[in-house]
Amino acid sequence: MYNNKTKAVLLMLFSSLSFAAMGAFVKLSGDVPTFEKAFFRNLVSLIISVIVVISRHEIPWGQKQNRKYLLGRAIFGTIGMLFYFYGIDRLILADSGMLNKMHPFFVTIFAAIFLKESITKHQVISLFIAIAGAIFIIKPSFNFQQSFPAVICFMSAVFAGLAYTFVSYLGDKEDKYTIVFYFSLISTLVSLPLSLYDFHMPNTIQLIFLISSGLTAALGQFSLTTAYKYALAGEVSIYNYSNVIFSSILGVFLFSEIPDLFSFIGYVLIIGAGFIVYKHSRVKNNNELIGKDSLC
Repeated sequence: MYNNKTKAVLLMLFSSLSFAAMGAFVKLSGDVPTFEKAFFRNLVSLIISVIVVISRHEIPWGQKQNRKYLLGRAIFGTIGMLFYFYGIDRLILADSGMLNKMHPFFVTIFAAIFLKESITKHQVISLFIAIAGAIFIIKPSFNFQQSFPAVICFMSAVFAGLAYTFVSYLGDKEDKYTIVFYFSLISTLVSLPLSLYDFHMPNTIQLIFLISSGLTAALGQFSLTTAYKYALAGEVSIYNYSNVIFSSILGVFLFSEIPDLFSFIGYVLIIGAGFIVYKHSRVKNNNELIGKDSLC
């Protein structure tokens, strides 16, 4: 019915919608502390990932030589998630979502440093454009208290970039479900004691929102993972930025949030930077395919 490229695009759009819904549910849960929100989100994802790993008869702990990299992915991913949740509670939904979506640009930097991957001029240009976009969203001022949540949310993308660099390294060494399980387990273990330090018993509605955040996060993660099975990352990654559209719509209808002009300029710059990478990746992949065909 659908070709692989179409399936990948639809899955990527569904993933973006799921992560936007996760952010909305986190915000809707109200005055529940950030660490507690993270714990419930992670606990639900852990339960789902355990079910998937068991049903697939996978080895959840990974190979011995890869465990330090699995641990690194989990730790940096957990820090990035906590920073993102902090930003969600204090920024409009679209701003927090877009700042967090800058992580692919940091993957480029960390992959060059740790994995010795080359950086093209297109990636350098797109990185500077994306950072300019982030500045428009953060709107730095002399009142650091106002800018601080946006800076923290920006840092969530930095740590997410580190985490996904580990994922890139582990790509052909560990099953993707093992990587998801490891992250869910470590993030749950980290957020549990932090949430107990200042635990607020959620009411029924808040509990429903917290559980929903975990369910939508799991849907988003597995949809994203499956999307990359059907198409190369460079061909479909641009659709990941649809998250800001979904977040904006949810922000308007659920929280009456309307991004200001500077935020819109930031969105355009970051999405434009992502488009530059997307187009360059497509050209590169097409050239590689032509090169392979010429050898046949």
